[in-house]
Amino acid sequence: MELKDSRRIEAPPQDVWDALLDKDVLKACVPGCQEMEGSPEDGFDAKVVQKVGPVKATFGGRVTLEDRVPPESLTITGEGKGGAAGFAKGGAKVRLEPLNGGAATQLHYDVEARVGGKLAQLGSRIIDGFAKKMADQFFTRFEEVVTGTEEAAEATPRADAGNEAPPGETAAAQDERTR
Repeated sequence: MELKDSRRIEAPPQDVWDALLDKDVLKACVPGCQEMEGSPEDGFDAKVVQKVGPVKATFGGRVTLEDRVPPESLTITGEGKGGAAGFAKGGAKVRLEPLNGGAATQLHYDVEARVGGKLAQLGSRIIDGFAKKMADQFFTRFEEVVTGTEEAAEATPRADAGNEAPPGETAAAQDERTR
């Protein structure tokens, strides 16, 4: 599965960069994240609970930050194992582009992911929809944390809140559906 997108964040590139390296920010932004320990230099160990279609699993994983060019770009790589549910591996190339003389940032991301085990049996349509939803939730929450706005958080229900969006449904449509 591959996913490319970008998001405008109303904060300087250095603030966005610092947030990408902050364990507490990452924990708050990863949907279903229960624990996160480590550092940007050594990598992060995380525990994430997710439901993908009919499969619910707790994934233990490792995330590393490589190819860092402060405050311009980095590569995030990760691998998670969910026992009988299977595994997920992937990475994201992130590039920060200054906007408005450095007052804002265009965050570009290029994600590649693979799954195996029971997860792979769900089919690419379900997996691709789930991956897009996870990326949208992560970056919406990330934007909210970096800018300090609350509207982004209210528009994006957390994945661990039990609201499963159909593949391709936006966070706003999901929010409207659950009202």
